Amino acid sequence: MDNVSVISMFTLSGFSGTFSHRVTLFLLTLLCYCVIWLVNLTIVVTIIMDKNLHEPMYIFLCNLCINGLYGTAGFYPKFLHDLLSTRHLISVPGCFLQGFVIHSSVCADISLLALMSYDRYVAICRPLVYHSMMTKKRVVVYTCFAWITPCYLMVVSTGTTLTSRLCGSHISKIYCVNWLISKLACSPSVAQVVVPAFNYTFYVGHGLFILWSYAFLVKSCKTSRENRNKFMQTCLPHLLTLVIFSGSLLFDLLYMRFGSKELSENVQNFMSIDFLVIPPIINPLIYGLRLTQLRNRVAHFTCCTGLVFI
Repeated sequence: MDNVSVISMFTLSGFSGTFSHRVTLFLLTLLCYCVIWLVNLTIVVTIIMDKNLHEPMYIFLCNLCINGLYGTAGFYPKFLHDLLSTRHLISVPGCFLQGFVIHSSVCADISLLALMSYDRYVAICRPLVYHSMMTKKRVVVYTCFAWITPCYLMVVSTGTTLTSRLCGSHISKIYCVNWLISKLACSPSVAQVVVPAFNYTFYVGHGLFILWSYAFLVKSCKTSRENRNKFMQTCLPHLLTLVIFSGSLLFDLLYMRFGSKELSENVQNFMSIDFLVIPPIINPLIYGLRLTQLRNRVAHFTCCTGLVFI
């Protein structure tokens, strides 16, 4: 195959082990996707409708839930279709679009989690200047940065892969990943090495910033009982979210790089999609149950909605 234009479809090869249970998997996946929409949309609507929740921490949380819906929308509809299909194909534009959505969503998650860490650091370690540092204008700028930067970096990354000559159309996964597409290139360009390396470094920097923020938070909480109470109420949910997301993502990245062929295909598939299943469901539940003000508002909003329907 001389160039990318010769290939019009990619084959997703991770579905062979799901054929005998595809109806059951379809129903479970559909239920999972409905739960994702329910819990995330509840948090988003509650925060938008209640002006008392228009604070930086809740605004970032709202965007985190919106991003969860955005990222899963790049996976679940296609996956549900493939579960009931006998041919697991995806067009070249569709494959690049799916890879872009999933990758940009993961990167936006990291940026939003970094912003939430910074917000908690300022609120607990520098409370006297919190309102001057986290103004509405700055929150808007930070939020736009968290969305625009990942999209820009993924456009560049996708563009370098899109212009490459491909010598294969077989993707050994149940969804498209830019890294796997780039492996199909006949002769990888320098850009295909430099751009991903820069992206990895950029978001590893986000991770180091989060660790730095929490190091100061823990240090500050040791000297003040009030700060410890703030940490347990507002930082613990974020820390749990961070651990769940990081664990799920690292699980997939390590498997993708060093995965064993000895594992069954079903296990491989779960390892590759756990970050699209666990964080989008668990994160809203953690915040909804742990943050007292948000929990009360969600309960009030749910009761009011139920009365309207009755």
